[in-house]
Amino acid sequence: MAAAEPAQKSKAGRQGSERETTGAVQALAGPSAATLEEIAVAGDLLGNPGAPKAGPQGGVSVGYLQKQTRTATKTATPLIDTPQAVTVVTQEQIRDQNFQNLTDQLRYVPGFIPAQGESNRDQAIIRGQSTSADFFVNGMRDDVQYYRDLYNIERIEVLKGPDSLIFGRGGGGGIVNRVLKEADGLRVREIIAGGGQFGDKRVAVDVGDRISDSVFFRLNGVVEDSGTYRQFGELTRYGFNPTMTFLIDPQTTLKLSYEYFHDDRFPDRGIPSQLGRPYNYRNNIRTFFGDPYGNFTKVDANIATATLDHQFDSGVEMHSQLRFADYNRFYRNTLPGGPVNAAGTAVTITGYRNETDRTNYFSQNDFTYKFNTGSLKHTFLGGFELGYQEGLVFRQTALFGFGNNLVSSVVVNPLSPVTRLPVTFRNNGTTDANSRYNLGLAAVYAQDQVEITDWLQLIGGLRYDYFDFASTDQRTRITQSRVDNLVSPRAGIVLKPLPNLAFYGSYSVSYLPSSGDQIGAFTPGLVIAKPEEFENTEVGVKYDVNPRLQLTAAAYNLDRRNQRLADPNNPGFFILSGKTNTQGIEIGANGYVTDWWQVAGGYALTDARIESATSATIVKGNTVGLVPFNSFSLWNKFAVTNEFSIGIGYVYQTHTFASSDNTVRLPGYNRFDLGLFYTFNENLRAQLNIENIFDRGYIYTADNNNNITPGAPRTIRGQLIWRF
Repeated sequence: MAAAEPAQKSKAGRQGSERETTGAVQALAGPSAATLEEIAVAGDLLGNPGAPKAGPQGGVSVGYLQKQTRTATKTATPLIDTPQAVTVVTQEQIRDQNFQNLTDQLRYVPGFIPAQGESNRDQAIIRGQSTSADFFVNGMRDDVQYYRDLYNIERIEVLKGPDSLIFGRGGGGGIVNRVLKEADGLRVREIIAGGGQFGDKRVAVDVGDRISDSVFFRLNGVVEDSGTYRQFGELTRYGFNPTMTFLIDPQTTLKLSYEYFHDDRFPDRGIPSQLGRPYNYRNNIRTFFGDPYGNFTKVDANIATATLDHQFDSGVEMHSQLRFADYNRFYRNTLPGGPVNAAGTAVTITGYRNETDRTNYFSQNDFTYKFNTGSLKHTFLGGFELGYQEGLVFRQTALFGFGNNLVSSVVVNPLSPVTRLPVTFRNNGTTDANSRYNLGLAAVYAQDQVEITDWLQLIGGLRYDYFDFASTDQRTRITQSRVDNLVSPRAGIVLKPLPNLAFYGSYSVSYLPSSGDQIGAFTPGLVIAKPEEFENTEVGVKYDVNPRLQLTAAAYNLDRRNQRLADPNNPGFFILSGKTNTQGIEIGANGYVTDWWQVAGGYALTDARIESATSATIVKGNTVGLVPFNSFSLWNKFAVTNEFSIGIGYVYQTHTFASSDNTVRLPGYNRFDLGLFYTFNENLRAQLNIENIFDRGYIYTADNNNNITPGAPRTIRGQLIWRF
């Protein structure tokens, strides 16, 4: 084995050192002789819109194109050398599109489909797999069900396909990782003030500087008080996120972050169906079904993170993160409990309340070592992760009426679907959960990236997860528990006939324990159920047309096994015969087509099918709910002059079904979005965004057959960005 390569200087130290304008100009003047990082520094310093920008977590972006990230491999790897489909939404794209919610912001990611999430949380469908838990921050799990804001986000990374080696449990179709802004020693003074239709009012601030040559500070904050296009819709959210960076010595960097975030809003489960279609949706874009006084959702999150990076003299690089996160959360809602009858005269309203507090403790530790064996170049990763999660799941059923005359549902006329009967929430003691749970987890993993020649690279690794879950029913004091020992492999190959052209193949596996996407109450049937398994095989190509434009394509086969089918002979127990198969093609484009034209988006063909029944109504041959066979989205930004730019977006998808029983068909749709941007000077920019510019009536998403969300009508928002 060859000796280790000489240790490199700390990246944080380089970013934190004083930058000289002369050197930046030279880097731009001669990019062929400059490193990507040097060009990034120049772009940051001079504000060149076409030059790369240095970012946190090993990222370098060029407009709408991210050049590399550490999230997919836990090592700083160019995307062209990553044998996996990855789409990154950069800070510039987030700002230009000005969407207010995480899942809306990802609508231009090929193959990503927003789900309703019961109108109280982020929920996504990636490669035919619905998830409310596969959300991460800087590579660490952020799995509580709530709405996330983008005020403190540098970029959003969507990794597709299961990969337990990197992320552990879940992630069957992929994951969403948010990368936080961080204190990097640069002077930042920015205020973003916006407003628009439906009472939209929002202010965000970003302030950063260096306290000394070795101590940096940054503060991001947001306040929003807005309405929505839906009747009774409103939301209030605010948060602040101070971060500090300490350059302890040339080889050691400590980063501290704390976030407090509050969000409360009116959850709205949408409209019901009638005779297999959304009920008269073009005339019910705003109409609320239920009791407006019975609906409310809230989260208070306190999240503290410490990150230590150290490079040992041996050449080993350590990246260690500790995170404490406490979420105080509940929601209550009333909703359509069934379809509108054939005569169009009646629909049932039901409701419930759910409290889902959770506290997370995570420690993630990665060690990277680069060495050579003969002509082979290795980037070896080893690491371990420890975690503990505890929380409460407490559900109450809504009862309508007065005194002793309480009923669990009421019938209203769909032409006047608001009920104002008093609502009482009670735990029914049988089907309503009332449990406390705890989860202990430990994992070790190893991965080797091997550069055999300039045109051939291999990656392979294994992860072992110990998953110990227990749930105690607070009424009976009975504890149910289960331990799983899971081994997840990953393998990939990259062939590069040209430095800017890569063909790849990959194989990966992940598992979802029987406690499900969201850990919570446990039953005897779940205790004996094996974890679900996701197996993905993928081939693809990545082509850097030029240093600022990347085209990608991927074809994959994803099998999901051990899905639970209710055992008709043993109520409460399951037959693990359920299986789905998703086959698809994804094509993406990100970056500068010309000096004046940027693009972000792509096309996805997704054939997600039920391979064996998972219930009496979800049978073989059905299409997985909310998954369109064809979807296309493309955002374009045209620089008309140095000061004025226009953004034009187009979103299209074919029909879907509200659920996997395929009884309610949701029509396909297309819509256009518009952005107008004017830069007055280096300190002030104004923009106007118009979503659904032609005011098309459409169905955006759903939660089930009778909780269907109409799309927003034409919506106008504006904002000013002031730097000083």
